Amino acid sequence: MTALAELGLDLAVPPELSARAPAETRGTARDGVRMLVGRRAGGGVEHRRFTDLPEVLRPGDLLVVNNSATLPAALSGRLPDGTPVALHLSSAQPDRHGAHLVELRRMVPGEAAAYYPPDRTPARAGLRVELPAGGAAVLTAAFTARLWYAELALPSELLAYLARYGRAIRYGYVDREWPIEAYQTVFATVPGSSEMPSAARPFSAEVVARLAGRGVLVAPITLHTGVASPEAHEAPYAERFRVPAATARLAGHVRADGGRVIAVGTTVVRALESAAAPDGTLREADGWTELVVTPERGVRAVDGLLTGWHEPRASHLLMLAAVAGRPLLAACYQAAVRHRYLWHEFGDVNLLLPD
Repeated sequence: MTALAELGLDLAVPPELSARAPAETRGTARDGVRMLVGRRAGGGVEHRRFTDLPEVLRPGDLLVVNNSATLPAALSGRLPDGTPVALHLSSAQPDRHGAHLVELRRMVPGEAAAYYPPDRTPARAGLRVELPAGGAAVLTAAFTARLWYAELALPSELLAYLARYGRAIRYGYVDREWPIEAYQTVFATVPGSSEMPSAARPFSAEVVARLAGRGVLVAPITLHTGVASPEAHEAPYAERFRVPAATARLAGHVRADGGRVIAVGTTVVRALESAAAPDGTLREADGWTELVVTPERGVRAVDGLLTGWHEPRASHLLMLAAVAGRPLLAACYQAAVRHRYLWHEFGDVNLLLPD
């Protein structure tokens, strides 16, 4: 069953609605993508451009953004029998147990690396994957059907190694490899994400300046994203995050003054909700989160959400329903397909507001 079906709406997204390239290569600017605005009060939707964001929001609202920068986390490798593979590295830092998580994918000439179904993966404990410049990854134990713990042996520090030999993770719906700069947002200052926190991709310096002029506040958190293979549809696993004290205090002041806290991306929702007390009070937090936000749990610190369009089987849709409610989410996704919004990290966006 898809996540949308669990929410009472099963929906097919036509393949041609996948954004195959960055907006700026499709004849528009980054901030020129479309934005569907949904309001929980009344359940209405409206069709906008992202450049309308300053006018849609209110003075005194707070946008919380993720300042994690995207790593070139895909490496070329070879199995002991010479078979070429891609190794996708999940975050720059080892997890709380001191190990790295990796996904092996099958190399396809001229195409994105392909998913290994669990019954056909070469992954096994003890498997050594040879990496560029004499590096290696040795798989030690399964974490999920697709992710494995691995010990890395590299000729240089990890970030420097990735900068030289890595590339951005790419899936089959993207038409070709794009430089890592295409996967960075204007807020990216702290390297660590395996995949781009893509809800913030449409922001430009001009839009940020107009938001400030409108009286809309912006504050950062950090959450380093893991490898979210689109074929596996797994629930989120533990991710490293930090909510600064200044951001927590500002969110409290905004809500006390009647403003709204709007998360830019599901990563921000996860971070804020992980740092929230049961009454919604935010506090400084720094560590790992395994929180999965569902409609049953609800949200405590977030009033609205700016997000991309998610596959019908994506577990993130349960988080969206927690923010927006099932009826509004259904209305947004039906309208997005009907009006041919574009999906994935280079696509259009959805702004979910309480009113």
